[in-house]
Amino acid sequence: MLRTEAKLLWTLLRGQPRSGSLKRRLEGFYAPQASRYDNFRERLLHGRAEMLAALELAPGQRVLELGGGTARNLEFYANLIPKLASVQVVDLCGPLLTQARHRCARWTNVYVTEADATVFRPPEQVDRLYFSYALTMMPKWRKAIDNAWQMLKPGGMLGVVDFYVSGPPPTPGERVHHWLTRQFWPRWFAHDGVYLEPERLRYLMQRFEVLILQEDSGSIPYLPGLCVPYFQLIARKPDMPLSRQSVYGITQ
Repeated sequence: MLRTEAKLLWTLLRGQPRSGSLKRRLEGFYAPQASRYDNFRERLLHGRAEMLAALELAPGQRVLELGGGTARNLEFYANLIPKLASVQVVDLCGPLLTQARHRCARWTNVYVTEADATVFRPPEQVDRLYFSYALTMMPKWRKAIDNAWQMLKPGGMLGVVDFYVSGPPPTPGERVHHWLTRQFWPRWFAHDGVYLEPERLRYLMQRFEVLILQEDSGSIPYLPGLCVPYFQLIARKPDMPLSRQSVYGITQ
């Protein structure tokens, strides 16, 4: 166990490769740790179960996760999955998706797809869509959010849980983070290709109708006493007027 943890920590300390395509950088970083990915991040990625519970998943819905990695989040609602119309897990990193396919083999209505979250489109619009600690890893995160808007049905709900720091000054209603927090955590996580800027949360709040926004902080493995800020967002795609047609034949 200690040897396994040491190998994983060494991978994290080396950081994400700086050259090549996003897919190549992700696979270079995550391939050595794919089989141990979930064990370490259980202690790091807080608020996932709570976000999914607040998303109000229900029988008959079509559900989509962008940046789904190993599909670990499906375990939070595993009992419901056979009653859903479909679940799609999309990610760009092949080694993580190999783990996802093993995990999801027991379900006939779960589809694991290697694709870019900025351009992927499902056959039909979905009822629920979520990002779980994924937007901070997407350089073209605005395109990913815009694409999520297109994939959601009018009235559909979006869930996001992720790291972040507030900006100077914070958006009204945003928690104000200490200057040291705003300086330290973005530099710490950027080494591994994770970027903590306030703009992601602000853009989500502009693009969607916010239903729930909760801000908290969570512990970091092997760094006792330190906590990193994160947020949980539940938002809705408003019903739209019938004047302009989208790619799905529904107004935008």
